[in-house]
Amino acid sequence: MSDRAGITRRGLFRGIGTAGLLAGCKPSERPPTTTEDPGDAAGPGPGEAALGPGPAPLTFTLNGEAKTVEVAPNITLLAALREQLRFTGTKVVCDRGACGACTVLIDGLPRNSCMTLAHDVAGAAVTTVEGLAAGGKLSVLQQAFIRHDALQCGFCTSGMLMSCQGLLERTRGQKLGREDVEAAIAGNLCRCGTYPNVVAAVLDAAGGSA
Repeated sequence: MSDRAGITRRGLFRGIGTAGLLAGCKPSERPPTTTEDPGDAAGPGPGEAALGPGPAPLTFTLNGEAKTVEVAPNITLLAALREQLRFTGTKVVCDRGACGACTVLIDGLPRNSCMTLAHDVAGAAVTTVEGLAAGGKLSVLQQAFIRHDALQCGFCTSGMLMSCQGLLERTRGQKLGREDVEAAIAGNLCRCGTYPNVVAAVLDAAGGSA
């Protein structure tokens, strides 16, 4: 390179590298940032009781009866129902909220019990498949399922029934169509493919056209 430039290529690169190094070593003038919420360490608010790490009492209504059970904060409603209260009609299939087999009604709305913490239903009304029959007699919906052969292996049946029962309760007195039933069971996976029979059963139970 010509001396006319007054600087060599090596000197240029050396200067750039030194400047970058010094810039990286300069202390930051900005205050450190943090994502921590000051309220995170404050603990429970007024009137709130901390749960855990051990079991804590949980009171709710199950199929019309008041229940109180000691449940750890990390236990799901599905586990509490099956393992502690021995209501085994609610099935464990995917355990990931993907199949709907564990569906129960919480205050009348279908919910995946495998994705619901037990303590989240404190004070709520929970209905499982065991709560559909009354006085030893199957419900109208259960009878319709049998009449229309809306079940095969049975793994999905209890959850399917609860989603359909939730639909019937929400639309009582209204006329249902196939689209209403299909939307209600969209989260329930039936590996046997009995969906058309399920739709027919629900429409029958609702007094509509099957």
